[in-house]
Amino acid sequence: MGRVQSAIKNIAFGQIGNLVTQLLNFVLRTIFIAHLGDTLNGVNGLYTSVLSVLSMAELGIGTALNYSLYKPVAQGDIKKVKAYMLLYKKAYRIIGIVVAVIGVGLSPFLPYLVKQPKGISVRDLTLYYFIFLFNTVSTYFVAYKYSLVNAEQKNYIQTNILTITKMVTVVLQIVVILATGNYYVYLLTAAAVELIQKIFVSGYLNRRYPYLKDKDAGKLSKEETGEIVTKTKALVFHKVGDVARLQTDSMIISGFINITLSGFVDNYNLVINSIANVVNIFFNSALSSFGNLFATGTREKQYQIFKVYRFAACWIYGFSAVGFAMLLTPFVQIWLGDNRKTLAFSVVICILIDYYFKGDRIVLSNFKTAAGVFEQDKYLALIQGAVNLVVSIVLVRRIGLMGVYIGTIVSGLIANVTKPVIIYQVILQRPVREYFVESFKYTLTVVAVLGVLGAVKRIIMTEVTVLSFAVMFVIICVVFNGVFLLLFGRTEEFGYLYGLVRNRVKRK
Repeated sequence: MGRVQSAIKNIAFGQIGNLVTQLLNFVLRTIFIAHLGDTLNGVNGLYTSVLSVLSMAELGIGTALNYSLYKPVAQGDIKKVKAYMLLYKKAYRIIGIVVAVIGVGLSPFLPYLVKQPKGISVRDLTLYYFIFLFNTVSTYFVAYKYSLVNAEQKNYIQTNILTITKMVTVVLQIVVILATGNYYVYLLTAAAVELIQKIFVSGYLNRRYPYLKDKDAGKLSKEETGEIVTKTKALVFHKVGDVARLQTDSMIISGFINITLSGFVDNYNLVINSIANVVNIFFNSALSSFGNLFATGTREKQYQIFKVYRFAACWIYGFSAVGFAMLLTPFVQIWLGDNRKTLAFSVVICILIDYYFKGDRIVLSNFKTAAGVFEQDKYLALIQGAVNLVVSIVLVRRIGLMGVYIGTIVSGLIANVTKPVIIYQVILQRPVREYFVESFKYTLTVVAVLGVLGAVKRIIMTEVTVLSFAVMFVIICVVFNGVFLLLFGRTEEFGYLYGLVRNRVKRK
């Protein structure tokens, strides 16, 4: 199966799985808030962020090893694959133990992370946290096996397993909430289902790749081990900085404002992430294909695919960002039926500015990761993390919630400026000026369309109803995509994408 066909299959299964998962998430969140309340909703979001910080212990080992697997998998070198997987297995067992130890050590400090937890004792906060911790730690003893599936460009296998698990978990959790209203049983239900899934995955992948059980896997050469160590050292800085920048907002909000507001933000994030997951499947599904491209393709082909990949990201992220700006708060109002649970428009715009530029960063990071380029900007993520923490903490004290997201925007833009320079100089070996010229054109187009649609919204949505929401949605789709098609429909990038779709339709 070729790169394009593999990516298409990964995208198709990814989108089906995402659609099912997100619909279930919305049903579950609605029932959760109605029966368990906003405070526990905030605790859910906070602990998810805390455990993401603990995953920093992985420190990029997985990324470095995934990159190393692309070439031996493409060449069918089973002996080399076994050697890499044995190293991966040992590393992840150590990581699981480290996360468990650090997680237990962090538990006495939980009361300082949760401000104003109405009706929740310190004992309950701690026990909830340990259930979350168990789910995270147990993952490390199985997750490494997925790297081989993904290196073969068969990401859909992992997607299908996770989708089925999510379906079973959500259905059972809904039943638990309606039958008992008990948060402990809610958490333990998810933990039990996920544990069963991990046992199944381990056995299934052992049967699919029986050589994973071989004890005579052999050893990697000093050069191969040295390459992994070098890339991992660089990725340590990336990982620490990314965690400080991306996973601390909930902790700052719950620690400096209150846990309930953190829950309101998490409701917005659920909507944004539901759409973002649809978008990200397109771009992340191509990552393993990129690894194959760098192992076998020419630099000119890499440049062509990068431009297409980036054009698609600007279009799709621009479209979804504009849609969110117009309809996100109205959707939350219709969904939850309570205006007290909405965020200020200025806060929403800040969240969406970072969301739009994150689209570019995903393109840049995925392309750079697939090429195995980690060393050149290893300190960048640390700088971003420090900037985010300092700016967010200083501004949250002065201007509240908006200050948290200003810190996120400022720290994110650092990567939007520096990563293109590295990619164009190190990987593509072309002048970077064209990248920034194109960025200006795409961003200006998005801002202009946003201004026009904002004026239209003031006329159409004088009152938030399902009908006015639907009419505005159709207008956004027609206007935004019409403008992009008019301005960029004759570019090589659009032509390449159109050709892929046309050929796919013809095959059917």
